[in-house]
Amino acid sequence: MSESPPTAAPPAAAPPRVLTIAGSDSGGGAGIQADLKTMLAFGVHGMSAIVAVTAQNSLGVHGVWDLPSDAVRAQIRAVVDDIGVDAVKTGMLSSAALVALVATELDRVDAPVVVDPVGVSKHGDPLLAPDAVDVVRRELMPRATIATPNLDEVRLLTGVTVRDAADLPRAAAAMLALGPRWVLVKGGHLPGDAIDLLTDGSTEILLRSRRLDRRHTHGTGCTLASAIASRLARGDSPTQAVRAAKDYVSGALAAGFPLGAGIGPVDHGYRHRR
Repeated sequence: MSESPPTAAPPAAAPPRVLTIAGSDSGGGAGIQADLKTMLAFGVHGMSAIVAVTAQNSLGVHGVWDLPSDAVRAQIRAVVDDIGVDAVKTGMLSSAALVALVATELDRVDAPVVVDPVGVSKHGDPLLAPDAVDVVRRELMPRATIATPNLDEVRLLTGVTVRDAADLPRAAAAMLALGPRWVLVKGGHLPGDAIDLLTDGSTEILLRSRRLDRRHTHGTGCTLASAIASRLARGDSPTQAVRAAKDYVSGALAAGFPLGAGIGPVDHGYRHRR
């Protein structure tokens, strides 16, 4: 009497789906590469629409090449129309035309959007054309569920200079005036403890963490925004998502490692190497 063949396991349910729309970092520490590593760490399915290619390493950005608008649009629609998305993260968008295109395509998406308004790289290299700044203000920010500017990006977009933690509420108010539902003003460039402010204009949450004396910090902004998007895709509220993302980034920053001759990356896989 022959044995019955084993019963096939039911197909696994798909994990939450997160789309990153950003530039590529050939060194693997930031951009699309950091986004996808972060999404994997949070157990979501990461997808990408690459808007620009950079030649980049631990010493800086050595070249930037924008993709044609048709190529960017096609990538976004291929993902959205077939696979669908549970959250979107935007990063480096480079030119005014690409910012406007992405903003328009976001109207096709019924999901939370995390906007990381990348202006310069960790090494100080410009990643947003001057004529794109106003397009970010007018067209991209009003579509954001959460915007995650650092202090340089706050100054670029609003003109507000943050000198100490007391200036954070004024900076957040100026950012909220551009239209995002929530803003996380990242105060990591201030002296002392790292203090961020998360607010929607009525609720204000100060997030304080011990400053880590680490050289290898490449990709922190991309990683934080992608972690927030991943948690939103899993059903977290904005406050829950930001707290979980900051906890992850603190660990990744503490585990950052040397790579090349300059600034190394944070360790996106630190939780798997404990």
